[in-house]
Amino acid sequence: MGKIFKKNRLVIILNGIIMGTANKIPGISGGVIALALNFYDELIDSIKNINLNSLIKLKFKDAFKESNITLLTYLSLGIVISYFSTSKLLDFLLEKYELLVWSMFFGLVIGTIIHLKQKINKWNINSISMVILGVVTGLIISYANPMSENDDLLFVFVCGILSVCGMIIPGLSGSFLLIILGNYVLLLVDSVNVLYDCIFFIIAGDFEFLKDVYIISRLKIITVFTLGSITGLLIFSKLMSLLLKKFNTSIQSLIFGFIVGSLGVLWPWKNTDPNSMDINRYLPEINTSLFIAILYIFIGIFIVLVLSKYERSKE
Repeated sequence: MGKIFKKNRLVIILNGIIMGTANKIPGISGGVIALALNFYDELIDSIKNINLNSLIKLKFKDAFKESNITLLTYLSLGIVISYFSTSKLLDFLLEKYELLVWSMFFGLVIGTIIHLKQKINKWNINSISMVILGVVTGLIISYANPMSENDDLLFVFVCGILSVCGMIIPGLSGSFLLIILGNYVLLLVDSVNVLYDCIFFIIAGDFEFLKDVYIISRLKIITVFTLGSITGLLIFSKLMSLLLKKFNTSIQSLIFGFIVGSLGVLWPWKNTDPNSMDINRYLPEINTSLFIAILYIFIGIFIVLVLSKYERSKE
């Protein structure tokens, strides 16, 4: 039984809430959160063990027979809860205290880099090459120009497949990928807001929304996006599990480099155009807010390192 199953179900739900909240933020990877909270390997194995043939035939008992259903159920519950609770709180905090929030996340990711470095068993030409490859790939994605919005359902399905990479591949932000693909606002703002509204309409017993062409189109989009995300989750979890077992040091080195290369997305001092989602980064001025931001960066680093030390003490 993995480490996470020694925790109670409330802790697993809290992990899911943190992970779900992180997945919504461009630049933050749910996989990084799983690494920081030390349940990444168990998550990958749990998803990998889902029987796809039984799932396609809707034989759910057989589909999850070899999988850790407890982890998946309560983690998923936490992720769902996050979309209706902490995600809204985070939106408020980003609006009121944007610099401090980004500084905290910047520190959390730096702490994760330090934590992940300890997992690389040996440094040689191969591992260093993989780190360099990861850094270059992360930089290319971080500074890519966004595409135009596209509501074609096949493209939306592909967006779903790629966006879930953030949960499976640490350092690769699913939300930021959606910005690059041009569909962040369409999928994680407009369509999700419509879904919220529909839930409240149903609770109120008002089904007039079914006649609204715009609402129906957005519901189709969020449904196809969800199906794409589930497909991507199943595919990439099996692939990552296989790669980690056969090439552990190389993959850990690649992930380490990728997270380092992706730090530019999280740089706290930036302005984002709400329409084009273009990011303008700048160097901070030396003033009180700079020192407060640096303090929050160190707090983020400290949180991850304390969690890492606590988990190692239980092994």
